[in-house]
Amino acid sequence: MEGNTTNIPDELSYHERQPDVADVRKDRLFVAARVISAVFTPFMVPFLAFFLLFFFTYLSIMPLMYKLTVLGLVYCFTILMPMLGIFLFRKLNGWTLHELGVRERRFVPYLLTIICYVACLIMMYRIHLPRYMSGVIVATLICMVICAIVNFRWKISAHMASSGMMVGGLLSYSFIFRFNPVGWLCFFILLAGMLGSARIIVRQHTLGEVCGGFFVGLFCGVIGILFI
Repeated sequence: MEGNTTNIPDELSYHERQPDVADVRKDRLFVAARVISAVFTPFMVPFLAFFLLFFFTYLSIMPLMYKLTVLGLVYCFTILMPMLGIFLFRKLNGWTLHELGVRERRFVPYLLTIICYVACLIMMYRIHLPRYMSGVIVATLICMVICAIVNFRWKISAHMASSGMMVGGLLSYSFIFRFNPVGWLCFFILLAGMLGSARIIVRQHTLGEVCGGFFVGLFCGVIGILFI
């Protein structure tokens, strides 16, 4: 009967599907992978390398002002300028970070980065920075050139190339300064594995592209510092 009809509020007439636990975990994993990718960018490698040289080797005896001057120079030419240039390039084209990751669109960012690294290397030669220090920029520059060339046919991971460079650079400096690199080596290998997993999770690279980038960086880190 109409009089006995119970009025059930619309919001209570059905049960909302509760978020699946697996979906929540996947979302959190994806967010964590994006954060890791954003924090450990390829641009931080030269600055981090100089920081470690100045504060964890015998170079720590150098005057603080000298260390800050060199770190400021490295920061401006290898982080600030390339990131600003790429940001402006992306905004002018109206692309998101994911859209900029398309292989055909990576040539201009590579070119901007290479120009900044060449300018940094020129400045280092002008202030007569020791060869074993400017070798960090040489190795990174070689790595960027190789990545840009390979990018014509294959989208290798620049993030993993930077990780490989840290491992290769650590091995190279262990020969130059004659220290045991095992502890730092374990740390950077674990970091490389975490970063490579993050790049795969955010669907920017395949396993082959991640491994290819790592070995390119490893090669450049050894060759650029020890032999060029």
